[in-house]
Amino acid sequence: MIVDIYSRKIIAAEVFTSESGKHAAELLQRAVWNEKCSSSNLVLHSDNGGPMRSYTLLAKMYALGVLVLIPGQGSAMIIHTRIRTLKYCPWWPENGFRTIDDARAWVNRFVSWYNLEHKHSGIKYVTPAERYQGNDMKILAARQSVYQQAREQHPERWSKHLRNWDYISEVYLNPEKEAA
Repeated sequence: MIVDIYSRKIIAAEVFTSESGKHAAELLQRAVWNEKCSSSNLVLHSDNGGPMRSYTLLAKMYALGVLVLIPGQGSAMIIHTRIRTLKYCPWWPENGFRTIDDARAWVNRFVSWYNLEHKHSGIKYVTPAERYQGNDMKILAARQSVYQQAREQHPERWSKHLRNWDYISEVYLNPEKEAA
């Protein structure tokens, strides 16, 4: 699974019968092509597992101009959060998958739901696709306006401040370290 940290969009996800650097390199190559990425400013953070340290993947990253950062504590948090969301999804099959094709179909459905429908708390309840496409600023401004109007019309319904719908312009892998 490849996730854009800024938007939280799942850029690429596939299910294989085994874990390998070859599969990781193929997934990365398809992600770069599908997203029409330039080779500048691409950075890969990994969980530092075997496939992520393989020569095959490292060679592919070098060929694509992808910078790999040595993971530190918390750097795999983004992907592990996605996996937790996936496993606790209400339609996760209780008894597993019968075939690899069933697993692939399920993951494709999940990715579509996650990117297009899931309102992500970390990006002010817009979908990853809305943020990735740059529509979140407009959505958040409209929400702020609706909340402001509602408060003006019915102040008795509000005991505290309005919810913060300010646009998030920067994201951090480890926000607690960035703040220190």
